[in-house]
Amino acid sequence: MAMAVLLRKVWGSVLARAAAGAAPPEAFAAAASPRRPQAAGEYGSLGALDVLPIDVLAQILRLLGPADAARSTAVCRAWRLLASDNGLWAFFLRLGPDPWELVVFAETHLGAGPALHPGLYYDSSPQLSFKHVYTRRAVVPGSIIVDGGSGYCKYGWSKYAAPSGRCATFLEFGNIESPMYARLRHFLSTIYTRMQVKPSTQPIIVVLPLCHSDDTESARASRKQYRDTLYSVLFDMNVPAVCSVDQAVLALYAAKRTSGIVVNIGFNATSIVPIFQGRVMHEIGVETVGQGALKLTGFLKELMQQRNITFESLYTVRTIKEKLCYVAADYEAEKRKDTQASCEVDGEGWFTLSEERFKTAEILFQPQIGGVRAMGLHKAVSLCMDHCYNSEVFGDDNWYKTVVLSGGSSCLPGLSERLEKELRELLPAHISEGIRVIPPPFGTDSAWFGAKMISNVSTFTEAWCIKKKQFRQKTRRNGPSFVNVW
Repeated sequence: MAMAVLLRKVWGSVLARAAAGAAPPEAFAAAASPRRPQAAGEYGSLGALDVLPIDVLAQILRLLGPADAARSTAVCRAWRLLASDNGLWAFFLRLGPDPWELVVFAETHLGAGPALHPGLYYDSSPQLSFKHVYTRRAVVPGSIIVDGGSGYCKYGWSKYAAPSGRCATFLEFGNIESPMYARLRHFLSTIYTRMQVKPSTQPIIVVLPLCHSDDTESARASRKQYRDTLYSVLFDMNVPAVCSVDQAVLALYAAKRTSGIVVNIGFNATSIVPIFQGRVMHEIGVETVGQGALKLTGFLKELMQQRNITFESLYTVRTIKEKLCYVAADYEAEKRKDTQASCEVDGEGWFTLSEERFKTAEILFQPQIGGVRAMGLHKAVSLCMDHCYNSEVFGDDNWYKTVVLSGGSSCLPGLSERLEKELRELLPAHISEGIRVIPPPFGTDSAWFGAKMISNVSTFTEAWCIKKKQFRQKTRRNGPSFVNVW
């Protein structure tokens, strides 16, 4: 009750001074003050409130909320400085829907756009005007996010906590003579229909799976062709702004990094992608291992059939894999343990596995167990690290020592620990020292959350999006594209 009376007294003072025209409307744009006074009177008279400690007034502003705190900046210089305090607006940002550490990372590392990253790693004490950040983030439009994975596509609103829908993916790379324009147009139209939204109302972020990963003229042309075709499709549908970012880059952002190596276990293959300051380093080399989630599921199916375990579909096997399978820290030692466990699959009852639980994922490290002729995951990652070490990338010599896992099968328990252990044993000390393998920060949806992080950054539309007029001008300047032949 006493606090309510005090708030009414404070806000009555604020409104009275505002009515007297104590400060111009431009005061709303005042920057945060680095000073932290001990008493409010240092900034000018607040009448009877001058005797209150600064922390009490700060708490009052917190209780008033961001809208009234912003209004108070138009009253007088004292209120303007008090209500522009960085700590106050950091408090308001912490109350928002996005995790604080992701907000800080996004604003400090991604605010300049895809081409300009101010640093390699997360800075816990950035110099930001949180009032400016709060104001800008409040008006950033909601975007549609379409994460076109190699097996499944996830889509939804950037303001939601998770994707709202999933479906079979639309991206089938390979022959550049395929009708890409028609396929993309049909799929994106389907997404808009399912979300019940008109394309012209919201920006869109399209998450791009890695394609044509070689550093050749043909591969570069194919990557550019796909991106230009995507823009052409969306702008023909009257989308106001488009942002497209590689899936591996977004998975790295979700782990609060702009440089490192992303190991993406896709539907059909696994990609090891070196990324420096938000750019895929095709010139260093993207390693590809010819087995992915589908191979793991297929191998578990074979193991279950060998034990005469019956099931209705491959979907059942995939569900069992997700519930029971894991990666052994030591494969030979694990075989001597009792590892039996059971799970229930809706509509089919209970299933019990033993050695199959860890043998399924072991083919990532020992492909020959599953009859696959491919490089082990740890060897492919170590090869990529060796290439990074020998490259002429200047800056932090340790930029490639953070490995981020992504993709559904990378969520298998024990994978990050096993991969880190294998890398330390395989690589020389000058490379292996400081290696850290990070599990998917947001599970199967890490790339989607990386896109969500970008979509809510205060500079999103200016720094990350391309608009129709910009695209058309670029197309005219660079000559006709071959997107329209389909």
